[in-house]
Amino acid sequence: MAIPESGLLVFDGECGFCTRALGWFRLLDREARVTSLPLQGPGVPERVGATPERCKEVLHFTADGRVTTGAAAINAALSVALRRDLPQTVYARTAGVQERVYTWVAAHRGRLPGMTPWCTRYPDSCGACTAA
Repeated sequence: MAIPESGLLVFDGECGFCTRALGWFRLLDREARVTSLPLQGPGVPERVGATPERCKEVLHFTADGRVTTGAAAINAALSVALRRDLPQTVYARTAGVQERVYTWVAAHRGRLPGMTPWCTRYPDSCGACTAA
């Protein structure tokens, strides 16, 4: 399967852990092939065919018209950023474990080390966002 040239990653801009993880991801995405937007931005959830509530529950990534969520989204975004299919290949073999880990992290992200949430740092990108 061909690796898409670019993609869109929708994350929770009110989450300090999510903001920190995005920083790590951007270090790997040296060519800025993946656009990342906070779900709190105007119309952002609709760009991945989801509701704000669903985007708050799980990370979304879209490329070439295909939307993925959770650990699958992380691996798809990494494949685009790195221009390699290795993340997708590893995911295909370890999807069950990766999704369980993703679910646990998502459920506990408020307790994990983070940083100032995106919507607090860049409120203009979050529209009517009210960061906690």
